[in-house]
Amino acid sequence: MKDELFELLKKEKKRQRDGLVLIPSENYVSADVLKVLGSEFGNKYAEGQVGRRYYTGNEWVDGVESLAIERAKKLFGAPFVNVQAYSGSPANMAILIALCEKKSDLVLSQELSHGGHLSMGQKVSATGRFFKTDHYHLSKRGEIGWKELGEKARRLKPRVIFAGGTAYTKKFDFKRYGEIAGQVGAYFVADISHVAGLVVAGVHPDPVPYADLVMTTSHKTLRGGRGALIMVTKRGLNKDADLGEKINKAVFPGIQGGPHMNNIASIAVALEEASSPGFKKYGRKVVRNAKALADSLGRYEFKLIGGGTENHMIWIDLRKKGIDGWSMHVALEMVNMFVNKQTVPNDPRPAYYPSGLRLGTPAVTTRGMQEAQMRLIAQWLGTVAEICQEHWSNSIGSENYEKDQEARKMFKKRLEEDKAIKKMRKEVRDFARKWPIFKW
Repeated sequence: MKDELFELLKKEKKRQRDGLVLIPSENYVSADVLKVLGSEFGNKYAEGQVGRRYYTGNEWVDGVESLAIERAKKLFGAPFVNVQAYSGSPANMAILIALCEKKSDLVLSQELSHGGHLSMGQKVSATGRFFKTDHYHLSKRGEIGWKELGEKARRLKPRVIFAGGTAYTKKFDFKRYGEIAGQVGAYFVADISHVAGLVVAGVHPDPVPYADLVMTTSHKTLRGGRGALIMVTKRGLNKDADLGEKINKAVFPGIQGGPHMNNIASIAVALEEASSPGFKKYGRKVVRNAKALADSLGRYEFKLIGGGTENHMIWIDLRKKGIDGWSMHVALEMVNMFVNKQTVPNDPRPAYYPSGLRLGTPAVTTRGMQEAQMRLIAQWLGTVAEICQEHWSNSIGSENYEKDQEARKMFKKRLEEDKAIKKMRKEVRDFARKWPIFKW
């Protein structure tokens, strides 16, 4: 059993070394982060808060959690931080438990197909099942539909307004969100899971002066282990002095038991790394690379939602190419390029076979790549799209695309046999090996 598991680990290391991760929510952690993730801190139960545990033997893990909290406070400028949430989705659930006191309390967030996230009250999520929710949409230019958001806020009087999601290529105007929330007496929660590293680097607006609470995952652009931070701002504490304690209780015992102390240790390491001048340079490079990649994709006639990008993410609508996101992400995986399929606004196709694709530059930037490499990546994406178009018309071509599984099997078989795909797989592998993951 041990041999099987470590063989899988070897294969995963090879996959990461030999491929290009272009999924905007993925990144590479440092050797120090990996070290504490696999450390003895993972053995310890620590239910409760620092200095108030339900188990003995917490002297040193209390120190770990205190470090993570203080480093987050300093880095983000928030007076209260909880670092115990297992990930972003439980963190958002805890926030809603802390804020929504009555069944009639409404949560207003970005629509899922317009780039919103499951954990902000979408119907298929527990947050949508247990809380009353409504949603706003993006404009045709890929920006927040501010007129709709303002009108819904005034009419519905939500308890919570969320900013943030899983797909958005503009800078978030947190000040405008805060003003709308203030006008209707709502709590404004900024989910910066995707852009937290860019906020720290100073290349994205800071939500702390305008939001009541800020939530971020600790991986993605922050390059830590996979946990979450819930921050209560000065504005939030002025609204409710007990809000920090309400968050603590919503996390534990509200939705989870003992925190994962090895992951909290990894967050403490990542926050220290993020406070360095080198991290600010990294954040600036992420945005430069994303803009270079977006500009280059335009030359290959990809339609970009929002017309480009202002952050780390690129959102592609493939309908102009006559293919879907499933076909592109299947083909790209065959050449060791990893992206994810993504719905587009008002997508007529189902979520598993959506019309779009989502790309990002955090991971390739961590490996040291710059604008020249983004242009090469765009060229490969353009070539793969052409190959997909050829095999798509010969294999699928069915209006009943989500049900025509035999046609999709034929499509994959044609890709596997395609000489250009085989050639590109070797090119990508040889290229990726020139950029060591841990060189930074």
